[in-house]
Amino acid sequence: MIVNVDGDMPKVIIEDPRVHYLFPPEPIGMRAGINACAAIAKGKYIMKTDDHCAFGHGFDLKLINNHLEDNWVQIPRRFSLDAEKWEIEPNPKGPRDYHFLCWPQKGKPHDDGMHGVEWPQRTRERLEDHQYDIDDTMSLQGSCYFMTKNHFDNFLHGMHEEGYGQFAQEAQEIGNKTWLGGGALKTNKKTWYAHLHKGKRYGRMYKFDDGANVRGVNWSADHWMANEEPGMIHDMFWLIEKFWPVPTWPEDRSLWALR
Repeated sequence: MIVNVDGDMPKVIIEDPRVHYLFPPEPIGMRAGINACAAIAKGKYIMKTDDHCAFGHGFDLKLINNHLEDNWVQIPRRFSLDAEKWEIEPNPKGPRDYHFLCWPQKGKPHDDGMHGVEWPQRTRERLEDHQYDIDDTMSLQGSCYFMTKNHFDNFLHGMHEEGYGQFAQEAQEIGNKTWLGGGALKTNKKTWYAHLHKGKRYGRMYKFDDGANVRGVNWSADHWMANEEPGMIHDMFWLIEKFWPVPTWPEDRSLWALR
C-alpha cells in the first residue's frame, strides 16, 4: 500500500512494512498525489481509494480474477460506511452500482459541469440479475477504482492538471478517457467497498479553492463536449447514445451541441 500524506501530519502513523508513505514537503494536490503513488507502484494492477473506505473480504482477488481486458477500469459495488462500527451502513437505497453523466447545461446553479450522478433506477433494474454482476457503467463516483498499471501509465498517461486543476473531475477524466479511447468502465458486484460520506457530521477534512474547482469543472465539460481529447476513437455523443436514455439529457439531440 502506498499512502500520500498531503498536508498536516496524521496523529497516528501505522508502522507496517507493507505500507509506504509519501510525505511531500508541501501539499501537491490530489492529482499529483495519485501520480506520485502510481509512479512507484511495482505491481501489475493499481487501485486508488480514499482513506475512509472499508472493503469486502477477498476484494483484490475478485477484482483481479474478473479483469478480462487491459483497458478496463473496474469499480467495486459501493455502499455507505458506518464509520463508528466500520461496517456497511444500513441504507434503504442499497448499493450504488451505476452512475450517469448529467447534461452540462449552461447556466445551472453552482457550475455548468458534467458530473457523475448516482443512477438508482439502473441499480434497481439490475440488482438481482446475475448476468449483470460485471456490468458497464457510464461513469463513477471516484472514491475507488481498479485498473492495470499499464492502463494508467500508457493509456491514461496519468492524471492531468492542465484545465482540470488539482482536484476537479477526476472520475470524468478517467471514465471518459477510458470509454472514448476504446476501453470500458465495469461495476463489479462480486465484491464491494463502503465509502464514508463525511457531510456535515464529519466535515470535509480538507480545503480547496472553490473558484478553481468550478473553473476545472466547467473546463472539463467544454473539453469533452467539444471532443478535444487526443486519442479518442469515439465522440462524446457515442457514449450518451450507448447508455440512452440518460437522465437529464434532452430528447432533442440538437440541444446537446448548443450547451
